[in-house]
Amino acid sequence: MSCTESNDLAPTTPRVSLLMRTAAVVALGLTACASPPPPAPPAPAGAPARAPAPAARAPAERPATSIDEYKRRAALRIVQANPESAVAGQVGTQALAVPVLEIEVNADGSVRRINVFRAPRVAPETVDVARRAVERAAPFGDARGLPRPWTFLETFLFVDETHFKPLSLNR
Repeated sequence: MSCTESNDLAPTTPRVSLLMRTAAVVALGLTACASPPPPAPPAPAGAPARAPAPAARAPAERPATSIDEYKRRAALRIVQANPESAVAGQVGTQALAVPVLEIEVNADGSVRRINVFRAPRVAPETVDVARRAVERAAPFGDARGLPRPWTFLETFLFVDETHFKPLSLNR
């Protein structure tokens, strides 16, 4: 049914009519039928041209004041960027593997280097999973307010070969 076609079914009560209209709107999706906004009226002759309105920006997060705060924010970002691999809740003491990565960032929070600080003997492939998770999550935010070097350790608690939780968030 197109946006201009009418419904041949005549509802018998106003309540049914409202329910049917609501269902039709949801089914069709108003965005497919919406018309573009009307063009802005032309500026009067001799008036200066206006610049387009700036795009709305997300509020800027205040810079981290300590490396521990930066590390926790980075761990949150790792979890958010890897929802298919991140584990919710506490991870017990019986983790399958516990790789530890040393993450060095640039001033803008992009990853400069990832070193393996500790590789597990069991399930060594978890190191690559953790490394890719960090790379997917970067950049981690402005690090210029922190003391140099901009390096921190993150321990990954793996419950199986692909599912983990950063230790920074397991407390």
